[in-house]
Amino acid sequence: MSYEFVKLKDRSEMKERAASWFSAKWGIAQEIYLKHIEAYITSNTDHGWYLCLHNGDEIIGGIGVIENDFHERKDLRPNICALYVEAKHRRKGIAKKLLALVVDDMKEKGIDTLYLVSDLKGFYERCGWQYLGKVKEDDGQHMIDIFMHKV
Repeated sequence: MSYEFVKLKDRSEMKERAASWFSAKWGIAQEIYLKHIEAYITSNTDHGWYLCLHNGDEIIGGIGVIENDFHERKDLRPNICALYVEAKHRRKGIAKKLLALVVDDMKEKGIDTLYLVSDLKGFYERCGWQYLGKVKEDDGQHMIDIFMHKV
């Protein structure tokens, strides 16, 4: 199988498709993703968006970086968000490669610490992330695990 890992800044013609794809996976309005992706493409932020493409232009994985991923600890930033790999392409190291791409890119930009929230504790620890504990989600009612990665 042929996989290509790209920064959306280098494939800006895919921004609408990428925003639509992320929206379909996470149930967040496409316009929100498009706003963040456009800020990255136009260099209004260092927080990037990345894709894994299959056979040229089929989006089968993606990940982003935003200031805060819907949790109350606004001081723990930036956050990895929206990591997703299509089911039939899982268990092939794609998510791990997307995480590594983000870490390397943020390191080049001088960002030395990244955070993420998830309920996939074992996976992120195997990828070198440190479990920090629980944080409240923005709704103020639910708790979620938060992880840190020093670059």
